[in-house]
Amino acid sequence: MTITATIRPHASRSREVQKSLSSYRKNVTEMSELPSIIEEVSRLMGVRGYTDNENACAFASDALRIEITGPIGLHLSVVDLPGIISVASEEQTEEDIDAIHNMVATYLESSRTIILAVLQASNDMANQPIIKLAMKHDPEGEQTVGIITKPDLINEGAESRIALVAKNEDIIKLKLGFFLIKNPSPSGLKEGISMDMRSRREQRFFAAPTWASQKLDMIREEIKKKLVATETDLKSMGQARPTVGHIRSFMTSLSMRLYELIQAALEGSYHTVDAEFFADDGVSRLRARVQEMNTNFSDYMRDHGQRRKVGSHARSSKSDHGLIDETAELIVSKAEMMQWVKEAYRRTRGRELPGNNNSALHSELFHEQSRRWSPIAESHVQKIMTITLQWVELAVKRLIPEEKLRVEVRSILQDWLENGEAEALAELRKLIDDEQGGPMTYNHYYTDNVQKSRLDAQKVGCVPP
Repeated sequence: MTITATIRPHASRSREVQKSLSSYRKNVTEMSELPSIIEEVSRLMGVRGYTDNENACAFASDALRIEITGPIGLHLSVVDLPGIISVASEEQTEEDIDAIHNMVATYLESSRTIILAVLQASNDMANQPIIKLAMKHDPEGEQTVGIITKPDLINEGAESRIALVAKNEDIIKLKLGFFLIKNPSPSGLKEGISMDMRSRREQRFFAAPTWASQKLDMIREEIKKKLVATETDLKSMGQARPTVGHIRSFMTSLSMRLYELIQAALEGSYHTVDAEFFADDGVSRLRARVQEMNTNFSDYMRDHGQRRKVGSHARSSKSDHGLIDETAELIVSKAEMMQWVKEAYRRTRGRELPGNNNSALHSELFHEQSRRWSPIAESHVQKIMTITLQWVELAVKRLIPEEKLRVEVRSILQDWLENGEAEALAELRKLIDDEQGGPMTYNHYYTDNVQKSRLDAQKVGCVPP
């Protein structure tokens, strides 16, 4: 195992200072050398108290890096940050306070940081600066571990309050929990107390009835519940994935199960794969929901797809807000419909002979009547997208118990579906654009139907009153 001390200069340093600090490197053979190394590095960083400059900062933004390399089984960085200061004093200026806050915030804002928030038991937990800062960057309490120190200095009778916090049952709740520790007293440190003696004194302190007040049967019951919950979580996670090969195998199995679930949902095979998942005929039965929505779309388009419709009760195109809705359905009388056709005929007259009409008339009537098709169809596509996303949310929750992996898989599927939605809307736009062209038909019944309609109209006109 090798231990190396280096300096990582802050980005605000000049290029010359960065080069000078980066060149520092020292091999450490014994941990007892660290105090002298810290003193030497503090002098190089220009920290007040280690140089002749009384106006220097009490803290430096540069970092002393102690790198331990060897078969220790860990790959992480432990950063010891200074405590947060609220009020300036002779030893710490306002500049020092700002430097500390900026330094701490820089580390805490990273999503990869595990925050070890050191809290004094003698102070109000909720008002301590570090817990406020931790909650700002980790509002869900997923990255923060509470370290409660100095429980031996609290007032008598306040132990139950601290115990409540330590059990994660107070107003501050952290998913990683709290840990109570008792450090050696100043006199103990002066005596040169050993680690073994420190541990024994700590165990003896927490063995007192004040801290170990739970009854054995209550503890046993709590352990059973946690054991069952932990075993359930472990079972849902599947086999361990210590290597790349294990991870690849897990992801392959997961993708196959998801594929089978998707195929069953698309084909409507609700009893061939994971019947329990499809037992609910609501969100999980995707094909059934799509079929129902397609039927509703077809019925609505047939009954309300036209811009104007002859009805007994005329209805204006005003929306609920009193504004003119250019795509709303208009219920008009037969006379109003005929008047609209006559106006369109007058607007589209060309050089055709009397008794004939311009082909532009058909286009104008059709385009006006089909104006609602596009918004109705777009709304249908968006509704299908919504229920599909709901199904994806349910499926990944069913197959993936790990929150982080579930979020990543859901994000990938959502991106893929959004691309599919964009392609569907683009295809819809092509269909709508085709409908905006001039009318053309190769239906040989068209002329016959037109002539038949004219004859029927003439017969009606010939009937005596």
